[in-house]
Amino acid sequence: MLTDIEIAQSVKARPIQEIAAKLGLAGEDLIPYGHDKAKVEPSAYQDKPRKGKLILVTAINPTPAGEGKTTTSVGLADALSRLGKKTCLALREPSLGPVFGVKGGAAGGGYAQVIPMEDINLHFTGDFHAIGAANNLLAAMLDNHIQQGNALDIDTKNIPWKRCVDMNDRQLRSVIDGLGGRMQGVPREDGFDITVASEVMAVFCLASDLSDLKTRLGRMVVAYTRAGEPVTAHDLKAEGAMAALLKDAIKPNLVQTLEGTPSFIHGGPFANIAHGCNSVIATDAALKLGDYVVTEAGFGADLGAEKFLDIKCRMAGLTPDAVVVVATVRALKHHGGAAKTDLGKEDLGALERGLPNLLRHVNNIKNTYHLPCVVAINAFPTDTPAELELVEKKCREMGANVALSEVWAKGGEGGETLGREVIRLCEEEPRLDEFTYAYEDNTSIQYKLNAIVGRVYGGEKALLTPKAQKQAQRLLELGFGDLPICMAKTQYSFSDDPALLGAPEGFDVTVRDLKVSAGAGFLVALTGDIMTMPGLPKCPAAEKIDVTDDGKIVGLF
Repeated sequence: MLTDIEIAQSVKARPIQEIAAKLGLAGEDLIPYGHDKAKVEPSAYQDKPRKGKLILVTAINPTPAGEGKTTTSVGLADALSRLGKKTCLALREPSLGPVFGVKGGAAGGGYAQVIPMEDINLHFTGDFHAIGAANNLLAAMLDNHIQQGNALDIDTKNIPWKRCVDMNDRQLRSVIDGLGGRMQGVPREDGFDITVASEVMAVFCLASDLSDLKTRLGRMVVAYTRAGEPVTAHDLKAEGAMAALLKDAIKPNLVQTLEGTPSFIHGGPFANIAHGCNSVIATDAALKLGDYVVTEAGFGADLGAEKFLDIKCRMAGLTPDAVVVVATVRALKHHGGAAKTDLGKEDLGALERGLPNLLRHVNNIKNTYHLPCVVAINAFPTDTPAELELVEKKCREMGANVALSEVWAKGGEGGETLGREVIRLCEEEPRLDEFTYAYEDNTSIQYKLNAIVGRVYGGEKALLTPKAQKQAQRLLELGFGDLPICMAKTQYSFSDDPALLGAPEGFDVTVRDLKVSAGAGFLVALTGDIMTMPGLPKCPAAEKIDVTDDGKIVGLF
């Protein structure tokens, strides 16, 4: 059996101009990065109206058994293309952290991939490097301001802004820098985030254009004065230079699937520590150039979809026409208590115990957000007819159809059943309710936290530590209380305890830290032991990645 990278390398990519032509783009609309990828000039789409149907792909809470959300997204886009729809895919760029860590790449799998798979998973067009450089330029200007006399009276013990690097490196979580004498800087406690957790990444993905990007960069709070007042990037006169570093990166990247479906891949914040969606700019371009747009949000629907709907859609004026919730029989059995070694065996008891996880996600999409929904079962050879029938029966009781997806093995052909149901939802399903958010604008911080915990997670309420309570009060005093909430929470559970699988009830979520991302336009609530700089596992994926003497990358998955 071929590996993902071997499958990707076996397909000859079409010239990117040919892919662009499917969206009505001409050669002058592109900035080519080689033969098979390009950035698209904003002038090619910015004055066009949005016309596309927007399909959000999300999933159950992830397990070691895997769900295949990106693979399903790619295969669905190919299936819609095969069914005669002018389709465009809009995905996030992978972070080098997971590529070299546990998860591996994020370009799909099997015969449902975007290519060039190696480039997309590694340096691609340099967007992440530009974001990291902009983040670290701001950090350098901040410390230089302090070194050169500290005219803004910055409190060196109250600087939330961190440097970043796009790598899992736990050694950098907490550092002391500025050592070596008076001319080497002012010694202080510091730290690093992974690039995808940087607020610059969030700003990059929520900005509507270059001008909006610069404005948002200037609003970012990087430090506080000794009097407790916020210091912004604008106060440091940094946003212009940062925008200069990002002026090319902000243009969306165009690539293709194995079957030649146009694909925008742009931006990539994590969903467990950020808002987990690709850029508004890429989604907007896709909606203006395609008739059907397939996009995804990171991790389970409690994280990625919640933030896509409550943050991205709210800010960008988006309304999905349909939502796909991806699950596997294997993963549901894991949520039901089955051991990883037994997931290939029929176990209707474990499956029934695990199904509430899927059903809660479906209920949220249908009854919290009032959106049409279909469940996609990512097929495995070990799935039995009885198991598939049980999943279908329970989902139909919730008013959601189920479609078997075989895109990993068959590409777009294996997604046609799912594609037809998506088309039906978009074009035929009556809209009995209007899209609503999990919480309204201009409500209190506590209300919004409780709404997410209660209406999305199925818990009781959010508990703020004394530290978080003080932060909430201060954020309210500073005028940030009306902003939406970006929950930083484990992806493995509806709760803040990764061991609580399935659909737990009666739990509270403890918020230990609240901070403002004023440029992005939301408050970040840190829960549990979530970290903004991951570490590498005992046996990182990097140990298996290599390059041959002729420059061919191997071991990437």
